[in-house]
Order: sequence, then C-alpha cells, then structure tokens
Amino acid sequence: MVRNALQRLLQSVLVLLGAALLVFLMLRIIPGNPAAVLMGEHADATVIKRMTEELGLDQPVLVQFFRYIADALRGDFGTSFSLGKPVSELMASAFVNTLILALFASAYAWILGIISGVIAAVKKNSLPDRLFMGASLLGVSMPVFMAAMLLQFFLGYQLKWLPIAGTSDWTGFILPAIALGWNSAGSVARLVRSTLLEILEEDYIDTARAKGRGQMGVLMVHALRNAMLPVITMMAIQLSGMLSGAVITETVFSVNGIGRLAVQAISSRDIPLLQGTVLFSAAIVIIGNYVADSLYNVLDPRIRKEA
Repeated sequence: MVRNALQRLLQSVLVLLGAALLVFLMLRIIPGNPAAVLMGEHADATVIKRMTEELGLDQPVLVQFFRYIADALRGDFGTSFSLGKPVSELMASAFVNTLILALFASAYAWILGIISGVIAAVKKNSLPDRLFMGASLLGVSMPVFMAAMLLQFFLGYQLKWLPIAGTSDWTGFILPAIALGWNSAGSVARLVRSTLLEILEEDYIDTARAKGRGQMGVLMVHALRNAMLPVITMMAIQLSGMLSGAVITETVFSVNGIGRLAVQAISSRDIPLLQGTVLFSAAIVIIGNYVADSLYNVLDPRIRKEA
C-alpha cells in the first residue's frame, strides 16, 4: 500500500511538471513580445530590448523553464507584469476568497446532494424521486454562467435578498456558492441514489432486516455507509476543482479569486501571473485526485487487501 502511494505521488509530480512545461511552451509560442506589451506600444526599441534581457526572455526556452521551476520550488513565481507585485503574494490573497467560495459551495452541494439522493433511493419511482432526479439532471445540464445569471436576476435584482456581485461580507459568497455547487449537488445526488439502490439489493441488507433491524437502521448503518465510498472520492475531486479556481463563477460575481486572477492575466498577457495561476490550479487538481485515490484505499478494506 505504501509502495502504491509512493508510485502515485511520483506520477503526480511528473504530471505536474508536464503541465508546467506545456503551459510554458504554449505561452512562448504566442506571437508578440511580452516586454513590448508591458512597455506599451510607443516604447522605444532599445528600451524593449533591454527589458527583454532583464526579464530573461532572450534566453532559450528550456533555460527559462528550468530557471522558472527552480524559483517556483522556492515559492518565487516571479513578478506580475501588469500589477507589479509578486505572483505568490497575489495568488495567496486571491486563494483566500477561492477557498471560502469552495467551502461554501462544497457544503451546499454535499448536503443537498446526499439528502436528495437518499430520499430518491428510498422513495424509488415515486413523485419525490422524479422531482429530485429531475432537479439533479437540471443541475448537471445547466451551464454555470446561466445558473449564475438566473440567481443574480431573481434573488439579487428582483427580490434583493443577496448581493449581486462583490464579496464585501460573507453574504456575497452565497449566490456564487449556489451557482458553483449546483452542478456538483446534482452529480452527488445521482451517484448516491444509484449506489444506494445497488447496495439495498445486496444479501447482507436482507440479513440485517431479518435480524430485526429497522428501515432507518439498515439504511444508515449498513447501506449508506458503504454507498458513501465512491461519493467521498467524488467529493475530493469536486473540492479540488473548486479550489483550482472557478473562472466563470468568480468572473460573473466579481469574486477576486484564483479564476478571476487568471482571466486578468490573460487579458493583459501577464505571463508570470498566468503561469503561476495555471500551475497552482494544476497542482490543486492533481493533489485532489491523489487524495481521492488515497481515501478510497483507506476507506475500502477490499482495495487494501488487493494492494
């Protein structure tokens, strides 16, 4: 089991390096000189050349890449071209908002998804089952930007219950959290329902009922505990995706998070900032997948035995 964990860790590191190299090369392929963009269209050619040398953009791409990785390992992701601040400082400040948003969205998605999935499984083929599964299908199918704008219009503009944009206080995170977690809630509900229905057909469930266990005891102690195994791994992956930067949600609701920071970097062609946000997002997703695999191994004794 330890050997498998180390192998997955090595694979994660290699994938992260590959992602960093891919992003680095793609940004260098784009036509134009970032130094010229930084200095403005009326800058003198001599000034642009000197700035290019100072930024190290005149060196071979692989030299630039390995120097960037060496600096990144020390926590130095460079200085933002457009904002003039260290990228690590900008990402740390933005990540606080992304973390709050992701936690709000995850709590909403998981609570709503698990409760809906359990009710739908227990009331199979009934009206509540159809209602919950219809709502979950809508959540999975509806684009995030559409859900965000509908929430802004009805709850923010028409009813004026919550702020439409901005995060001046904690209430500003509620609408973006609902928009971001709506899709995840639908996925969790459908997975809980399908897994729970499958487990309720197992022989040990019939045995528990024959021993006098009540419906609630069978559901909570025997069925739901085993049904949650794949759900927990999905939750870890969902949380990592939210933490990596919800670009659309943060942009629509003007949340100063990692996703919106990446959009700003693209607009201004801020290479250090864009490299930092993409590398950070890739690292979060890879870590999330690694944690999900590890959790499944810890929670399911059958996998530990096979390993």
